[in-house]
Amino acid sequence: MRPNFSGFASAALIAAALALALPGVAEAHILQGNAGGFGSGFEHPLTGADHFLAMFAVGLWGAQMGGRSVWTLPVTFPLIMVLGGVIGISGIALPGIEIGIALSLVALGLAVACAWKPPEWAALALISVFAICHGYAHGAELPNAADPADYAIGFVLATGLIHLLGIGVGLALERPMHGRIARALGLMITLGGGYFLAA
Repeated sequence: MRPNFSGFASAALIAAALALALPGVAEAHILQGNAGGFGSGFEHPLTGADHFLAMFAVGLWGAQMGGRSVWTLPVTFPLIMVLGGVIGISGIALPGIEIGIALSLVALGLAVACAWKPPEWAALALISVFAICHGYAHGAELPNAADPADYAIGFVLATGLIHLLGIGVGLALERPMHGRIARALGLMITLGGGYFLAA
């Protein structure tokens, strides 16, 4: 018997909606001056469109795949993202990070648009590669934060909320129109990735 996710989906949507009520627009990945702290870390993934869409897509795809993937994808992404952050903090050069971030939108959006349900290990491997890119981009900016630890905590918390939003939306759109609305969202995310690749 399939578990009833309606209560979880409602709670996820409410929590994410509250988080998204924060104002602000951020377009760069690098903090200016000594900006930073919990608030800046929490706000950044909510207002950076490329990061927001990728994290939203992970939750949406996990909900679409169903089963354990509802939680394994959104839990794995931030864990691997921390590893990418450590690499970024260490100063190790990784080329093509911005391209990797844009490609994450293209690939994850296509996965949702095609309702692709690969083996769980394959999905986890794919999101792990992209999590390294996203984590690295933010790890590189941590030394510029006034309080790097608080910034990292805020960033990870916001990431979790975006994943919850994706899960909630994915579960809510699972049945209407046979999931076509969710797949349309995936296509829009892919187009967003194409925009960032071209920018």
